[in-house]
Parts: sequence; structure tokens; C-alpha cells
Amino acid sequence: MLTLDKIYQAAFTLKDVARKTDLLHAPDLLEGSELYLKTENLQVTGSFKVRGAYNKINALTPEQRAAGIIACSAGNHAQGVALAATRMGLKSVICMPDGAPISKVEATKRLGAEVVLVKGGYDDAHAYALELQERTGATFIHPFDDELVIAGQGTIGLEILDQLPSVDAVVVPVGGGGLISGVACAVKSLAPHVAVYGVQAEGAPSMLAAVRDGRVETLDTASTFADGIAVKRPGDLTFEMVEAYVDDIVTVSEDQIAAAILALIERQKLIAEGAGAVSVAAALFEKLPIAGKKAVCVVSGGNIDVNILSRVITRGLVTDGRNSMLRIALEDKPGQLQSVSEIIARCGGNVVSVQYERSDANMAISSCYLMIGMETRDFAQIQAIKDELAQNGFQIADRS
Repeated sequence: MLTLDKIYQAAFTLKDVARKTDLLHAPDLLEGSELYLKTENLQVTGSFKVRGAYNKINALTPEQRAAGIIACSAGNHAQGVALAATRMGLKSVICMPDGAPISKVEATKRLGAEVVLVKGGYDDAHAYALELQERTGATFIHPFDDELVIAGQGTIGLEILDQLPSVDAVVVPVGGGGLISGVACAVKSLAPHVAVYGVQAEGAPSMLAAVRDGRVETLDTASTFADGIAVKRPGDLTFEMVEAYVDDIVTVSEDQIAAAILALIERQKLIAEGAGAVSVAAALFEKLPIAGKKAVCVVSGGNIDVNILSRVITRGLVTDGRNSMLRIALEDKPGQLQSVSEIIARCGGNVVSVQYERSDANMAISSCYLMIGMETRDFAQIQAIKDELAQNGFQIADRS
């Protein structure tokens, strides 16, 4: 099992490579809690992964280095390995899922790695990387189930305790488990009273399932836009460490992750990817007992594709009740749209899109559906608009 000494050794190795990222007080994110953000999204390469990758590659023997480096990744580990290998003058080959964000693929190439896109998800890329490793004899750098990789990630725990000695809880994203294993080992070794919580996406709860059933299992699917934690099978070593050090693991939905990303953008001026925002989502939606406590959410990465980001923002607005669609059944005659628009404006809403639907075979020939897209403050305002429309004789068919 990993020791605290190895995490301190990793901190020494990384002192001129990885940033000691800021710990930001975020009082506006969650009322009633003293929330802090460990901003690994501002790390070199935009993710914590460079810590573990560099620490591992730095410890390789001359023979292992000469064989070349191979790794698998959904994107962040890829960039960490590429940066470390290139700095040390080593060739690196990274197997990535073909659905990985283009921004992560291109960033990995820019850092000097050869990228091999593999059809499927992270686990498919992992299987193919192992095939290549057997054929070529290259040295495989595992993204999470490796003691030196975990030790590198554990340096985050050391930094948190140094930056906030009075911390009560640390909330960590969980995919394969390397990050939380290292952080929890460091935190529990130095401050056993501090709670360590893990957060996974509802669609990829591999570590939660392992802890629940007492053994490592492989999920049939890992479905989430938080690609950095879309892992079907956690590590064997990381599972042992999670069992030993972690207090609890919870899950968050896609909508909750999107809302957390939006909250970080608006209130903290920070960009987080889905995997990086799950810790904040768990806090915002009260998944953990951190009310009134000093809790640190590790924002593990910020490498989100801009195309995904625009969709995530829209989803976050819908989740917050700030973007909505009304479907109104009405008589197709002049003045209807004006009347609806005036009611919405009177209630403080803003119409952003209008569409008519006349093709429903079940409606009268003289009737239609009016789809109105609105910007609103919250769900209470949406309900007020619906009530006002109903009082003026308009029938709301449904809302999405």
C-alpha cells in the first residue's frame, strides 16, 4: 500500500513541473457552507493528471525509457504523459477513444505524442493499448492503477492541508480512482479527522458498485458526458485504497453536472469539464453532509470541448429554470402571438424563439401549437407565466 513518504517524494519530483494550484474561497456557490475550490483545472495541461504521469515516467529505468512510452486516456492523462515524455526526450504513443473531445486529441498531439484513436470508450482504448504494448515492448503508463501515479496525485492532498489546515472535508471526482486514492491517503495519514468523499456520474458508478459489492466489477456501460470519469472498471489497487481511506461515494446526474459547470462559470469565472465539476455538483445539490463545514471541492480539470460547453450551458440554464420552452395550444388567428408575448413580458420573461406547429393530426384545422422559448429567472417565474397565460384563456399543452 502507498505510503506518505512516497507522496512527499512525488512532491519533490514535481516541484518544478506541476503548479501548486490556488485554493479559492467560494462563498457564493453554496449558502450555509464554507466552500473552497482546489483549482486543478488551472494546472499545467489543464488537469491534475500531469502530477501522476510525470512522477511515474520520471522513475522509469533507462531500459524502460528506451522502449518508449504507451498509455491510454480519455484525454487528460494523455496530455500529462505527452508532456512528461516530451520533456524527457522520450517517444510516446497514446490510445484514445474515437469520441474523445477534439480539443484533447489536438492538445495531446501538440505536446509531442502520437495519438491512436480507438473505436469505443476508455476501456476499449485501454485494451488496445495493452495489445500495442505487448507487440512493441513499450512501457505502459497506467492512468490510475499504479502506485507512483497515485503518489503524484496525492500531492494535491498535501497542498490542501498546507493551504487550509482547518479543512473539515475534501470532495473528489472519481473515475478509475487514482486521484481520490492519492488525495485520501495523504489527507487521512496527516489529518485522520478530515472526511474524504468521492463523487461519480450516475451513468458510470464503477467505484461505487465495487464498494457496495465488496469487489471490483466491470460495468456494462459508462455513459456520461464527463468523459474523464467514464470508466467501466476501477483499479484493483485504487479499490483497496478507497475502501481503506474514503468515507463515502455519491453520484450526480448529468443535469446536476451541467448546473455545476454553469455555476462555476457565472459565480467563480472558472471553466471546468464535466469530470472536474462533479465535486461541485455534489455540494450544490446537497449530496454530502458538509453544511456549516469547511469543504474543499477538487475541480480536477478544465479541458472541455467548446462545442460540448455550449450544450452544457444550455442544459444548465434549463436545470436552473432560466431557459424554458412553453407549448401552447391556441386558435390560429391574428393577435394570438402578440397577446402571449405581452403576458410573458409583463411577467418579466424574455421570448427568444417562436415556432408554430400545424401538423398534429389530432388538432382542429383552425388550431395550432405555439412553441415559445423563454429566458427566465427561475422556476417560480416560469410558473407565474403559466398561471397568467391560463388566466387569460391560453391552454398550455406541455413544457420542456
